[in-house]
Amino acid sequence: MMILDFRRRFWISLVITLPILFLSPMIQGLLGYEFTLLGNADRYILFVLSSVIYFYGGWPFLTGLVDELKKKQPGMMTLIAVAITVAWSYSSATTFGVEGSTFFWELATLIDIMLLGHWLEMRSVEGASRSLQMLVEMIPSEAHLLKDDGTVDVNVDELEREDKVLVRPGEKIPVDGEILEGESQVNESMVTGEAKPVSKSGGDRVIGGTINGNGSLTVVVKQVGGEAYLSKVIHMVRDAQAEKSKSQNLADRIAFWLTIIALTVGFGTLAAWLLLGEPFVFALERMASVMVITCPHALGLAVPLVVAISTSISARKGLLIRNRTAFENSRKITLLAFDKTGTLTKGNFSVTRFGSVNEKVDDREVLRLAGALENKSEHPLAMGIMEKVKLKKIDLPEAENFHATTGQGIEADVENRKIRVVGPGYLKDHDMEIPDEAVKNEQETVVFVLRRDELAGYVAMADEIRDESYEAVKMLKNSGIKLVMMTGDNEKVARSVSEELGLDGYFAGIRPEEKLEKVKEFQNKGEFVAMTGDGINDAPALAAADVGIAVGSGTDVAAETADIILVHSNPKDIASLVVFGKETYKKMIQNFIWATGYNLVAIPLAAGVLYSVGILISPALGAVLMSASTLIVALNAQLLRRKMKLPA
Repeated sequence: MMILDFRRRFWISLVITLPILFLSPMIQGLLGYEFTLLGNADRYILFVLSSVIYFYGGWPFLTGLVDELKKKQPGMMTLIAVAITVAWSYSSATTFGVEGSTFFWELATLIDIMLLGHWLEMRSVEGASRSLQMLVEMIPSEAHLLKDDGTVDVNVDELEREDKVLVRPGEKIPVDGEILEGESQVNESMVTGEAKPVSKSGGDRVIGGTINGNGSLTVVVKQVGGEAYLSKVIHMVRDAQAEKSKSQNLADRIAFWLTIIALTVGFGTLAAWLLLGEPFVFALERMASVMVITCPHALGLAVPLVVAISTSISARKGLLIRNRTAFENSRKITLLAFDKTGTLTKGNFSVTRFGSVNEKVDDREVLRLAGALENKSEHPLAMGIMEKVKLKKIDLPEAENFHATTGQGIEADVENRKIRVVGPGYLKDHDMEIPDEAVKNEQETVVFVLRRDELAGYVAMADEIRDESYEAVKMLKNSGIKLVMMTGDNEKVARSVSEELGLDGYFAGIRPEEKLEKVKEFQNKGEFVAMTGDGINDAPALAAADVGIAVGSGTDVAAETADIILVHSNPKDIASLVVFGKETYKKMIQNFIWATGYNLVAIPLAAGVLYSVGILISPALGAVLMSASTLIVALNAQLLRRKMKLPA
């Protein structure tokens, strides 16, 4: 709605500006024509049209001034509001008798350009947020409520404690509760960071938002509303965002000082000329000239043009910018905290190794037999084996009399032979020795294939480290950034991944509130912290970090609390972010120099410091300087494309 409002105000104001430009004496002088209406009606038409633009087009800036002053953070809105108010007030006074030149055309074009700049900036950021909606999935809003006569689909908000809900295979669990009936494997990685699915049965607790696996569950609701896990996480996020640094963006910081300069020099000019004995009208005109010139038109485009271009380019490079200030600050990052599952790793189990331990069976046969059984299974690990079978183009035999035992494994008859796929626990329970070659590192989960109760081979699976993670770590370390990992996964897996990638440290088995505390701890030590994650368990830390970076394939809660989204879930994009943030910041600084640099000449001349030698800046010369500054800013912003080596 705000974007539509700025767009509407811009176009309406622009249309009204055209007759203002045509009737303005200064524009007539510059273009060499003359047009007046009977009885000087043109000056009153100018007043009416400019007043419409001032109150209608300038309304967002006038209300913005009030908001900034309430927060005691004067910035861009304050500077614009002061400039247009002085221009309108002084020009109105000259319309009704006070001697001097009007600033109506400067007022109108200033409002037009500021509306355009804000519209461009808001549209570019909003465009990134729209793309975000295609990347995330919503937490379930409905549940299957069990009643005496069957199930009824109801809104989760309508559930009460002790209600019973049915969760079918593959569905997201809608509530926090306790399993009453059923057995299944539950994927809790989005909440806990633990990549391996967890076996659940009667009496076990489940968390809303986690994904049910291969069995149906009857769950008794235990927490509702604000007591639910997700509600507590969102509460932590809200608190973290409230505590997050209130640092103003670059434009507002520069606008703050320009506001101070405009007010100080403006009123100082008025007082100085009055003390020197000049007429009040002359002193007032000098003050108005200073305060209008201090807010150059180019300043309204200095950042929005860079933001519009940078958000467009970054989206093509896989980065969605949701918080401009955080993007500007990415150049300051000294410590980057990674989540593990789904960020440094792929977030799903795939086959890393497989092989035979029996001379009667070859490696391919081990995978063929395992695939025959897993083809009937809905266990999350089965997906990894089936992907490998498909990749190896193995034809699978039919499995008959299939049976799954939770915590033990699966078995079936294949080609008239009893085949089992089991875990290490089964081998230990049956006094079978685990082959040394089957266990390579602590990241892997290993299942064993038995043929007629004789060990045939093994299949090792793991949440594999992304290939891009190695290069990303190298690039970030070369930039002097400290790298740590914070994961809900166990100590062994965390240590293995950390050592494999060469990180500076890791924290294993930590909950969302502990991740949040770690971020604060790093910040208290003077680090400028970036956090990267994809799960609900990362959301509080993402909100509290100086720069929160969400992986695009993650959850909506993580994405909505982050400042920047990695569309392609590629850790290398983080390194690109740091480099790109630096280049964008440089371009902003250059634009601010061009946008405000002419003030070094224009303000003293407008104030009349060389009046004694006959040099006094005219409104026409001020207009030329402002136009040149605006053009330079626009062209300089376009050079960002070349800097990032991307086509227009």
